[in-house]
Amino acid sequence: MSEQRRRPTAGARAGHALGRVVAHGVWATRVLGAHRVPTTGPVLLAANHTGVIDGPVLVGASPRPVHMLIKQEMFSGALGALLRALDQIPVDRDNARTALGAGLEVLKRGGVVGIFPEGSRGKGDAADARAGITWLALNGNAPVVPVAVLGTRRTGQGVNHLPRVRRRLVVAFGEPVVVERAPGVSGRQAMTEANERIRDALALHVAATVEATGLTLPADAPLSAEAP
Repeated sequence: MSEQRRRPTAGARAGHALGRVVAHGVWATRVLGAHRVPTTGPVLLAANHTGVIDGPVLVGASPRPVHMLIKQEMFSGALGALLRALDQIPVDRDNARTALGAGLEVLKRGGVVGIFPEGSRGKGDAADARAGITWLALNGNAPVVPVAVLGTRRTGQGVNHLPRVRRRLVVAFGEPVVVERAPGVSGRQAMTEANERIRDALALHVAATVEATGLTLPADAPLSAEAP
């Protein structure tokens, strides 16, 4: 693979710079374990999800530019134009095939894809994980780094709530998880086993980060929560 193909796109680099302003200028984000993100090659960032700013904060906290999978409803108007310019990936929740294909292309050229496996903004405890990230991990030969994002929403606040300026947030990167299809294992079984590993790794990492930092998850999961 040529060095040019390995380099992040100009849009992703611009998104990374803007995300850093959001994470560290607008809010006071403490980043833990950034050294655990591989410095080269394809990587998947699997983060828990509680509030509307989780995506941009994660992008800004990451040591590498990230292409986030974001619900397609966000790709309208001025915000939609910005997201496209920053090379973020729209997701149609009724048919995610196009988004997964775009994510796979990013991984094949050695880039970083960010995804919220829970699929919706809620408690953020990673009790569930959809299969999209597992498909990407297996087909893109990418390690999965669990990421705990804390402080973006508190109990009783709506999923679209914007935290006050300079609120303390935490983004903690965990140890990478490598999943693969073993010889003689069916594709369905490999997906099931890998999905469980990713879900459990993220849930354990989130719980450990809560304990270590004292920042708690919201106790409620608003019915209005929607996928990113």
